[in-house]
This record gives sequence, C-alpha cells and structure tokens, in this order.
Amino acid sequence: MTGFLEETFGLTGRVAVVTGGSSGIGRAIAAALAGAGASVVLIARREAGLRETAAELGDRTAYVVADLGERAQAHRAGDEAARPFGEPDILVNCAGINLRPHMDELDEPAWDQTMAVNLDAPFLLGQRYGPGMAERGHGRIINVASQQSFRAFGNSGAYGASKGGLVALTRSQAEAWSARGVCCNALVPGFVVTPLVTHIPADRHAAMAARTLIGRNGLPGDFAGAAVFLASAASSYVTGQSIFIDGGFSVH
Repeated sequence: MTGFLEETFGLTGRVAVVTGGSSGIGRAIAAALAGAGASVVLIARREAGLRETAAELGDRTAYVVADLGERAQAHRAGDEAARPFGEPDILVNCAGINLRPHMDELDEPAWDQTMAVNLDAPFLLGQRYGPGMAERGHGRIINVASQQSFRAFGNSGAYGASKGGLVALTRSQAEAWSARGVCCNALVPGFVVTPLVTHIPADRHAAMAARTLIGRNGLPGDFAGAAVFLASAASSYVTGQSIFIDGGFSVH
C-alpha cells in the first residue's frame, strides 16, 4: 500500500510554488505539499509569517517576499521563486484580497487592486512557469477560486468578477498546456474561517455554516487532500475543472 500511495500521490522530487502561502488556505496547502514530499517556495507580502511558516515546514522550504498586486514585484517573485530548488512543477495561486464595497461605491482603485492580486498575478505566474512545464512534459497549476466565481452574493462586485475570471483563466491554461502534460484546475472554497474573513460578523458565520450540508464552515486543513490530489500523478486525467471544497454549500 505504501508503494501505491507514493507512486500515486507522492511528490518527492517535485518543486511547488505557493502564493499566499504564509496563512490560511495557502499555508495549509503548502504544508500538505511539503508533507507529500515536495520542496516548497512560499510567496507572500509579510516576511514574519513567511519565516514562521518556512521554519515549520522544514529545510526544503524557502520563501520570497513580494506584493503580487504590483506587476513588477510579481515578475520578480516569479524569477526568485525558481532559484532555491529550480523551476517548479507545481504552481498554486492562493494569494488574494477581499475588498467588498457595494457596487454603488466600487471605485477604480479598488477594482484595479482586486484584479491585480486575484487575476493578474495568477496570469503572470502562469505565463512564467506554464510554458516551461509544458516543455518538460509535466506540470500542475492550481488556482484557488471562490463561490463568487459562479454566483453573486455578499457584494461580489470586483471580487466576484476577479474570481470568475480566474476560473476562465484556468480553462484557458488547461486548453493551452494539458496536451503537453500540464493539468490546470481550480479549487472552489465555501466559507472558510481564515484571516481574510475576520471582518464578517459572527452571526453571518453561523448563517453560512447552516447553508452547508455538513453543518460547519470550512477550515484551511480541508484543502490538504484535494491539493495533493491535484498536484500529484493521481490527477493526470483531470484538467480544466473547478472542484468545490465547500461542505455542500454550493448545492444547498
């Protein structure tokens, strides 16, 4: 059984880059990939969180400090992240911002900032790594999307538009590179308790949990298994898909 699991789900010898890897879902995914044997490079804005996470994950972990909302920094981060362990086999785009002004108050700076982090950065990093993965004949891109990619609620506004674009980008990446061994998929969280939702009142948390079929809100660790699956040989015939990790939120 151990041999089967390693052959099917093991990531020994693989290199993963995880944006937003210092907290929340990104951190949980980074830990899962490292636990499966991958070398991991984290990208995020705050060095303290990156340093702490890297220390927890071990000596096959490195990090790059960058604000992915700045195009020049995204380009720099893409180059620097390939230095510690070589060009990556796996890219996880999890970094995001969650600005939610009502559409009446949504201005151009908030729109631009949201698109820069949530959609432009995944595109830029995909362009940096995807062609190389395709040339080598193997790769995995995992984009972390949102319920707002598919339905409007909670002042989706720019956030929903950016995440809808991210799902479409995932399909475009799959179309471009899957025939050359690069599987590209999106994970779609439900309501997950992370620092990104600390502004939402407790009664709203309870309402979201009641909407699931399982009866609770998500936790970052709920994404570990799906991330390893999509990063591993197990997903070699899965591409262009949006996989909901939401406790049944989307079907209730």
